[in-house]
Amino acid sequence: MGTMCISGATLAKAGANYSADLLTGWTATSEFENWILQAEGFINTATRFNWTDVYAATLDVDVKYVLNQAASDLSAIFAIQYDMSGYTSRNEAESMINILRDDFLRCISILRDKKQQDFINGA
Repeated sequence: MGTMCISGATLAKAGANYSADLLTGWTATSEFENWILQAEGFINTATRFNWTDVYAATLDVDVKYVLNQAASDLSAIFAIQYDMSGYTSRNEAESMINILRDDFLRCISILRDKKQQDFINGA
């Protein structure tokens, strides 16, 4: 299980047309956990800080919300990419991915911004 978000947040962001296969079979638990862990690993690597290790103990709730948004955005992108056939069109799925990507990149920018480090570290 991930630290920064849960599979429910991933599914909510993937929208109503995500593949039903995500709720049953081999992907139900293992794939969600894998996508969330991949997202958390990417966030830690991209920001050059291991947020996972300090998440529960020292982070302010505001910083946790930014991390939650970033992890759920990226893992929702993985869920949409898994199977786009349930969406009304490929364009709909790609538009959702673009929106999630933009949100994710904004979060990463905030977390990487050195001007924000005093706020984050003092949180």
